[in-house]
Amino acid sequence: MQRLNPKHDRLLILFLVLGLVILAFITTPLLEMTAGQLTSNQPGMRDAINDSAVWRSIFLTMYTAFVATVIAFVFGVPLAYFLARRDFPGKGIVESVVDIPIIVPHTVAGIALLTVFGSHGLIGCPLSSVIRFRDAVPGIVAAMLFVSVPFLVNSAREGFQSIDPRLENVARSLGASEWGAFTRVTIPLAARHILIGSILCWARAMSEFGAVIVIAYYPMIAPTLIYERYISYGLSESSPIAVLMIVVCLVIFVTLRLISAGWRQYDRE
Repeated sequence: MQRLNPKHDRLLILFLVLGLVILAFITTPLLEMTAGQLTSNQPGMRDAINDSAVWRSIFLTMYTAFVATVIAFVFGVPLAYFLARRDFPGKGIVESVVDIPIIVPHTVAGIALLTVFGSHGLIGCPLSSVIRFRDAVPGIVAAMLFVSVPFLVNSAREGFQSIDPRLENVARSLGASEWGAFTRVTIPLAARHILIGSILCWARAMSEFGAVIVIAYYPMIAPTLIYERYISYGLSESSPIAVLMIVVCLVIFVTLRLISAGWRQYDRE
C-alpha cells in the first residue's frame, strides 16, 4: 500500500478529510457516552454489570440473532445462488422483494409480521398449539430474520456472480455431481462473501428494535431493555446498559474482523 504524497494525492487527501467528518460523526456520540460512563463515579455501570437481567437480555439478543442468521443462511444462500445464475421474467421484482425489509419502516414490519404470526394470524393461528410467536422467542427470531436476511442474500449473490460458471462446468466434466460442484467449487470461492453477509445479517439482527417490540416485547432483548429503562428511569439507568452492549459488540466484531483478515491473508498465500 502506497503512502500519501501531498504533492500528487491532493484528491485523496481531500477525500480523507471528508471521510474523517463521517468517522467523527459516528464515533463522537459513542465515545462521549462510553467515556462518560467509564470515567464516572456513579454506580450505574457497576450496577449494570452486576444485573442478571441485563446479561440475560444481551445473551438472548445474541442467541436469537444467531438463530435468525442460521435460518437466513439455510434459505437465503440457495436463493442467492439461483438469482446469480438464472435470468427469468420478473427477476427484478424478486430482487426488489428481497430488498423491501431494508426500506420498510420497522414498526410497519412488526405490524405486518404480527398479522401473520400473531395468535389470530395466517401462520400463528394454525400453529398456536405447537409454537407461539407473540411475546415469545420465535417472534423475536421472526422479526430479526425479516429485517436482516437481505444483507446475507445480497452479499452471497454478489459472491456467486463473481465466480465464472465455467469453473463449475469443469468440475462437472471431471465427474463431480451438480451438488458436488456447488459444495466443492462454488461455496469455497464465494465463502468470503457469504461470511461477510452472515456477519452483517447477524449484526443487523442484533440491533433490531422496532419490529421486535411490536411482535415480541417480552422476553426483552437488549435494545428493548434499554428502551424500557430509558422510559422508566431516564439516561442514568439506560446509558450503562447501552455502553455494556457497545463493548460486547465491539469485542465480537473486532474478533470477527481479525478472523476475516486472517482468512483473506490465507487466500493470498
